[in-house]
Amino acid sequence: MKYKTCVSIGEKTPAAINQTLKIALKKSDFVEVRFDFLKTNQIPMVLEMIKKDLSRIVCTLRPKTEGGKFPGNENERIAILKLIAEYNPFLLDIEFNTLKNNSPLAKYLKSTKTKLLVSWHNFKKTPSSLELRNKVNQMGKFSSNVKIVCTAKSTDDSVRMLELYNKKGKNNLISFAMGDFGRISRVLCLYLGSPYTYVSLGKAIAPGQFSVDEIKKIVNLKKS
Repeated sequence: MKYKTCVSIGEKTPAAINQTLKIALKKSDFVEVRFDFLKTNQIPMVLEMIKKDLSRIVCTLRPKTEGGKFPGNENERIAILKLIAEYNPFLLDIEFNTLKNNSPLAKYLKSTKTKLLVSWHNFKKTPSSLELRNKVNQMGKFSSNVKIVCTAKSTDDSVRMLELYNKKGKNNLISFAMGDFGRISRVLCLYLGSPYTYVSLGKAIAPGQFSVDEIKKIVNLKKS
């Protein structure tokens, strides 16, 4: 079995994204472009620039309330999410809370058949197994692609995140833990069925993230 990677890139200018994306696509199966690192008026230009590669790109526009950097208000963010959806990326990462609190957006994205990755992050702790399982079930109502990531304060926290893979269901699940105690879960999730794991090109943009080269050494990946 070939284990897959997704390089996260968070660049502040279109030129930097263009340059970094070329490197990332050579090294990795997928690339996550963090649009929230850009100025709002640069996003349409970047979408046009990268549209030929969008079949391998996860598009993310993370608000500050969810650990992101998007500088605008929520109405602006929703408008941009709709714009990104028109480009039909491999996956559009949208927070569970965003979809839950904005039914018109959820209905719009369903009507456009946008391939959603529903995400939920907890930057403070890892909840109980029951809470996690309930959260995954709720998220699965919006998409079969679910990403749930929490901060591990112990090895047990990492184990709880990985135990979610035991749950039989339709979800195409990405579940791992952030932080030093979570690092191993970023590798083990691949063996448990995660479609890919998030990596960097060298400078981590999330706590505990491996570089794509490190992951390849660990799991002996070979880019096809």
